[in-house]
Amino acid sequence: MKNNKVIVTGGLGFIGSNLIELLLSKNFFVINIDKLSYSSNFYNVKDFKKNKNYKFYKTNIGDTNKIYQILLKEKPIAIFNLAAETHVDRSIDDPSIFIENNVVATFNFLESFRKFIKIHKKIKLIHISTDEVYGDILKGRSKEIDPYQPSSPYAASKASSDHIVNSYIRTYKIPAIITNCSNNYGPKQHPEKLIPKLIYNSLYNLPFLIYGKGKNSREWIFVKDHCEALYQIFLKGKIGSSYNIGSGIDLTNLNVTSKLLKVAKKCIEIGPKTKIKFVNDRPGHDYRYALNSKKINKEINWKFKTNFEQGIKITIDWYLNNKSYYKSFSKKDIIRRLGKL
Repeated sequence: MKNNKVIVTGGLGFIGSNLIELLLSKNFFVINIDKLSYSSNFYNVKDFKKNKNYKFYKTNIGDTNKIYQILLKEKPIAIFNLAAETHVDRSIDDPSIFIENNVVATFNFLESFRKFIKIHKKIKLIHISTDEVYGDILKGRSKEIDPYQPSSPYAASKASSDHIVNSYIRTYKIPAIITNCSNNYGPKQHPEKLIPKLIYNSLYNLPFLIYGKGKNSREWIFVKDHCEALYQIFLKGKIGSSYNIGSGIDLTNLNVTSKLLKVAKKCIEIGPKTKIKFVNDRPGHDYRYALNSKKINKEINWKFKTNFEQGIKITIDWYLNNKSYYKSFSKKDIIRRLGKL
C-alpha cells in the first residue's frame, strides 16, 4: 500500500486546521501534532476528528525525543510545519515566548528531522512563514531574494526560524522548502486577529478599534487559497527553494473594516456602537507589507481564486453559523487590547 501519511504541526490552529481539511479531502492520512497553546482549539477539528484518516498527538515540536519517535512510528512523506506563536501584539507584551517557541523549538524540531532523514529519505518538510520577515515595504513588492528586515519580536522570531531552516538545507542537505505568506483570513481564525474581532464586534454592538489612522496596508489572502498553495508546493516545489504566497490584494486596515461592515450589514443587525474608533497605534507598527508572487505563479502554476468580497462573505457566514466558536474563548481574550507599552 502506498504511504500517504503527512504531518501537520499546529493543526489545532487556524491555518493548520484548514490545511488538514484540504489534505483529508485529497485522501491523505493526516497526523496532527499540537502542544495545546492558547490558540489551539478542538472546535477547529470537530468536523473530522473521528475521521479514520486523522490522528492527533499532543506534543511540543521542541520535544526532540517525542518528535523523533513519532516520525519513526508514522514514517510520513511530508511535514507541514505551522506550529508557531503568531500574534504581533502578544510578542510586544512577551517576546520570550516567541523566541522559545519559534526559534528554539524549530531548532529542536530540525534536529529530530535531520536524524530521521538518515534512515527515511523520501520526505519533504514545508516550513510555513510570513511576509512580515521582510519588514516595511514602502514601494514595490518583496521578492524571495530580498533581505529580511523584521520589525516586531514576532517577525524576528519567524525570520530566525527561516534562517535556521535555510542553514540546515545548505549544511545538512535536509529536504525542505520555505513559504512566506501574506495576511490570512477565513473560518476558524482566533478572534484576537483583526477580521474575526471585527465580526465579533459587529455581532455584539462593539466599536471597531483601528490603530492610528487606519492607513497601514496589508496583502490579504483567503486561507483556503493559501492551503491549496501549500499543497501544490508539496507536489511541485523545488527542494531548497522558498516561495512567496500572496494575492496581490492590498488593503489598508480602514479599507478592510469598511468592506467588512458593508457585507456584514446584509446579514447582521448592526448596533449604534458598532462604528470605527481610532486608537493609539501599535508600537513599531509596519506601514506596508506586499509580496511578489511571480515565482509560485510561474513555477507551480498556482494563483489565488477568492477575491476579498467573496472571502469575507464566506468568513462572516461561517462565524454566524458557528457562534459557539466565540464561546470557546474568554470574553477578555477577545476584546482586550494587547501590545501596549
